Amino acid sequence: MSETFETLTLEVADHVATVTLNRPPVNAQNAAFREEIVRVFDMLHDREDVRAVVLTGAGKAFSAGADLKERPNIAGIAGAYPAHNRRVRASFDCIMECGKPVIAAVNGAAIGAGCVLALSCDIILVAEEAYLSMTEVDVGLAGGVRHVLRHFGQSDARLMIYTARRMTGPELLRMNVASLCLPRAELLAAAQGIGREIAGKVPLAVQAAKRSFQVTEYMPLNDGYKFEQSQTVALASTEDTQEAWRAFAEKRRPVFKGR
Repeated sequence: MSETFETLTLEVADHVATVTLNRPPVNAQNAAFREEIVRVFDMLHDREDVRAVVLTGAGKAFSAGADLKERPNIAGIAGAYPAHNRRVRASFDCIMECGKPVIAAVNGAAIGAGCVLALSCDIILVAEEAYLSMTEVDVGLAGGVRHVLRHFGQSDARLMIYTARRMTGPELLRMNVASLCLPRAELLAAAQGIGREIAGKVPLAVQAAKRSFQVTEYMPLNDGYKFEQSQTVALASTEDTQEAWRAFAEKRRPVFKGR
């Protein structure tokens, strides 16, 4: 199963999909990019041969953000901004709503919408020379605050937004925004390795865990835990969970069928 894209590439191996942003020179996000990233993540959501996804960038940048050359074309046109904003939200929501865990391998600059793209992923790995930056205040715009607050502490989030400062790989690790900070040459392999590790778990259980993260993020503790328990009850009768229990008792590798 293969499909050609204009602004990104897709490879699948060992149940791990690698999506590479590929719009030279800096992977800026235009309308075509947003349409394609929604299309590819919706497809990966349903593909049975994919259990985890890695998102990275081609070249030296992860993504330099929105292609501002498009913005003057919509100013003053009735209805243009609501439609544009809806497409932008969808390009982030498709990652957060994908049923498979998504690992960001931030290989270089992730600026503005590129930063939000990385923050929409489940797990974040960064290269030592990579950085996240929200530069909206430099160009008279505002945005990204809510996504930044999901990963950064209150003071660090405000420092980032108000100053447009670059938060480098080592700083992101210290702030607990990134799980790993690695040399660029080791980054993609590490992300794909985590993807293969996830792919070795019960697929339906991993998907249920991601669903729990999505649903319970802003719930009170008791309500959130009740939802998680409902997921466990639903999983208990599935073939894959039964196979996992049998394999554990028999000291062998389980064979999962996704049901």
